[in-house]
This record gives sequence, structure tokens and C-alpha cells, in this order.
Amino acid sequence: MGDRANVIVVRENGTHELYRTGWAVGIDLDLLDGPEAVLAMLPELHQDDWWLDEESAQGGVLLDLGQKVLLFFAWEGPSTELRHRASTFELIRAAWQGWKVRWLYDGAAELRKYVGLDPEYVRRPGSALSTAPFLAPDDEDLAGPDPGDVVVTVGTVGTVGTDHCHVASGAFDHPVREGASLLDRLADAPEHGVCRLHVNSGIHLDPERHRLGWWSLASSTQAYEIPKLWSGWTVEFWQDDWERHVRASGGRFSPAPFDPAGEEARAAVLAEAEERRIQRARHRAQVTHLRTAPAPPAG
Repeated sequence: MGDRANVIVVRENGTHELYRTGWAVGIDLDLLDGPEAVLAMLPELHQDDWWLDEESAQGGVLLDLGQKVLLFFAWEGPSTELRHRASTFELIRAAWQGWKVRWLYDGAAELRKYVGLDPEYVRRPGSALSTAPFLAPDDEDLAGPDPGDVVVTVGTVGTVGTDHCHVASGAFDHPVREGASLLDRLADAPEHGVCRLHVNSGIHLDPERHRLGWWSLASSTQAYEIPKLWSGWTVEFWQDDWERHVRASGGRFSPAPFDPAGEEARAAVLAEAEERRIQRARHRAQVTHLRTAPAPPAG
């Protein structure tokens, strides 16, 4: 698999080991089996000094065995889905009793910082911004139950006629990184009225008061540096608190009702985890077969 993630193990004496996996998408599901299961996977991973940068690390996990700290992030997986995030975290915490479990919003850079290394090493300074297009309400990308896109609402609560709702593709850089130029692009963006989608990220802009709030369930490059891109604005990072967006937008963003920690969500996460176990077992069997199969006869 081509999706990549770093796995870091900090031993009891403070030294750390760096591993790399090609199973980044769904790496949060691997955590449902607890620390022993994750440690048992290490022999099949690449161990080297290759730190994935912030644009290529699609996930990451750090286990601090001495302090009992679990850090992780992902671009995809149930922990990045509005309907399944709460249940995923509940299941992970149950499997990691006695551990501090924390999500990393700035991804690879925060992994480096935790082990005392320069986070700038994994930055991509000067890389061109990949601007996200805005999607029409009938766009096929929005047809699924958990579209990984970005709701952008505009308006001042209580001021009639100022509110709008748009949806940007989540397959590009987060629109909040565009700075105030984002407002110019919104002028021609398709209007969605009230957005009921179970997206995994959002922005609310109040141009009248120069205030911005944003949230994300996935990791986002330089998440804590966004205020620098919005000079003269008050910027709040709501982390994964999407309900603040609902309130700030006056209901323009109002996801269809769901039970985030209900039995349906829990069952969906557990079923996905079991399917991943099956896929990994098949992959191991294939690798073992290739390694142990007799060589074809010469000539």
C-alpha cells in the first residue's frame, strides 16, 4: 500500500525508535487492539531514520511506554469522520486503560516535537498552495455519507441577509490557509443554503467583526500558525468542536442528526476494524508465501 505513516516508540529509558508503515489509512483502527498488539506489529515495519514530511505523512502514531502516552493523527479513517469520531476515541481509550490519549492536529511536526527534535525538519517551506475548488450542492463528491470536505459559512449572527454557506473540496489544502483572499473566491462559490453534510472540517467567517473560527477532525498542516495568515482578524481554532461552528453560523451548518457515541456508530467502527484485521492477515500470508516459496528452476 502506498499510504504512509511513521510509528514512533519511546522506550522507558527515553530513547525512541522510528518505524514506517504503508498502512496509514485506517491506522486509527489498529489502535483498537491496545498497546501490546501495536508493539507486536513492529517487526513487520520498516525501521530507519526516515521522517515523513508533513505532506507525505498520511498518519502517525507515538507510544511513550514510560509515560504511558499515546499520540496519533490521520488524514482518513473513522477518527476523522463526524459520525464515528466519538465512538472511535471511546474504543481506543477503553483499549489503552491508564494511558493518556491525544490527537495531533499538526501531525508530523508534533511527533518530532514530542521526542525533542526540530519540528521544522518535516515542514515544506515554500510549497505552492493547492487551492480547493468549491462544490455545487449536486456534486458527486458530496453524495457519500461522510464526505471529507470543508463547510465554509459566512455571516454575523443576528444580522439579516449576511449569511451564506459553501462547501470546498477536502482533497486540497485547507481553505483557511488562503488567508483573507478566501473571501474574494467566495463571491462566485455555489450557495448551499443550509449544509446538512457530515463533513470533517469547517470555517465560519464574520467579515463585519473580522472574526474567524475553524475546526478539523483530520490533521492539518501548520494548524496553529493560521492566525499569521489572517492579519487583522481574530482567529480561533476550535480543534474538533464542530458544534461551535453550528452555533456561530446560526444553523447554516447543521449536520443531519446522528448519535456520535451510539450503538450504530460503535458497531460500524468495530466492523471496519475487523475488516482491517482480515486484510492485514491476508497481506502477511502473501508476504510469507513470497519469502518462503522455492525459487523457480534455473534455465
